[in-house]
Amino acid sequence: MALIYISVGSNIDREQYVRAGVRKLAEHFGALTLSSVYESEAVGFNGDPFYNLVVGVETTLGLTECVTLLKEIEDQFGRVRGAEKFCGRTLDLDLLTYDQLVCQQPVALPRGEITENAFVLWPLAEIAAEQIHPLTQLSYATLWQNYNKPQKLWPIDFSWSD
Repeated sequence: MALIYISVGSNIDREQYVRAGVRKLAEHFGALTLSSVYESEAVGFNGDPFYNLVVGVETTLGLTECVTLLKEIEDQFGRVRGAEKFCGRTLDLDLLTYDQLVCQQPVALPRGEITENAFVLWPLAEIAAEQIHPLTQLSYATLWQNYNKPQKLWPIDFSWSD
């Protein structure tokens, strides 16, 4: 079993797509560990605020299978491929880690956004505080305590029912 963490985000009909994305992840992976949901300003472009969270799960899927599944789920919910890197998203599912694997293919792991973006690091530190980042060798709690980039982010009350 591999322990993986997935970043979930949306800024288009965000409540609907975050709920739907998490439900779909549960259908494929079973029991999930969920962080709080956070609202953040769009990073890299002028757009509506995002809802973000991190999901932790154990899986028997291989790395390539996980990456493929996440892309399929995004596509099911209207993800537009080939759009600008920084743009609105119905559903964004990013594999952050796959155990302690460090690689560039089929996806760069650990994902660089872990140490760059509060909307990834804070929820990851919430549910995986003592886990160690494979490159920095620091816990996610320590990385969050040391984080000092100016990004506006706040936890919100989020209802998981429609």
